[in-house]
Amino acid sequence: MKQKKPVKLLVVEDEPGLRDSIRDYFNDGGNVCETADDYNSALQKINVYRYDCIILDITLPGGSGLDILQQLKQNRYADGVLIVSARNSLDDRLKGLDLGADDYLTKPFHLSELRARVMAIVRRKSFDGNHLVIFNEISLDILAKSVTVNNAPVKLTPKEYALLLYLIANKGKVVSKNAVAEHLWGDEIDISDNFDFIYSHIKNVRKKLMDAGGKDYIQSAYGMGYKLSDQ
Repeated sequence: MKQKKPVKLLVVEDEPGLRDSIRDYFNDGGNVCETADDYNSALQKINVYRYDCIILDITLPGGSGLDILQQLKQNRYADGVLIVSARNSLDDRLKGLDLGADDYLTKPFHLSELRARVMAIVRRKSFDGNHLVIFNEISLDILAKSVTVNNAPVKLTPKEYALLLYLIANKGKVVSKNAVAEHLWGDEIDISDNFDFIYSHIKNVRKKLMDAGGKDYIQSAYGMGYKLSDQ
């Protein structure tokens, strides 16, 4: 679970086993993962430090995670928030989302699913909260996960969409094939020297965008990877 840029996280969870498992899982990937085990310690941290994403339990000793969420929003802090809770209640979920949480995950869950949700939040936040990402004639709606070229819809597979968003997020930079593979497949794939599957996805994205009237912005950096550029 390696990444190019470390992500700073706060895990607010009172169950020691789960809290430590989440912390170790993200720290092993080179991230910075801090923890808080009750309402007051979490409140102290969010009032001093900023995080790319806060993994927040609702039921905490000393108070409610929803009150922490409310304080974050009242102070206009831009931290991403993923609520995790054993309560599979629609009311709790809707209340958390109404208060400004970015996502909600019900316990029990796999750590790989948690990571996918966290990274999706971090990617959205990297675009300053805008749900529309525009690169010349190409427009991506992050909420709808849809793509248009000159306002005409382009149908991409989930992996093709994630690839295009990743290239746009890193526009002007060469991203290695290894980085693309880890971003799209994470710990689901055993990285090898054979990156033919990435080439196939690049080729498909390029063809679909050009068939819709877009320009060919995806450049190959021989022996290194790919770059999205309008130069």
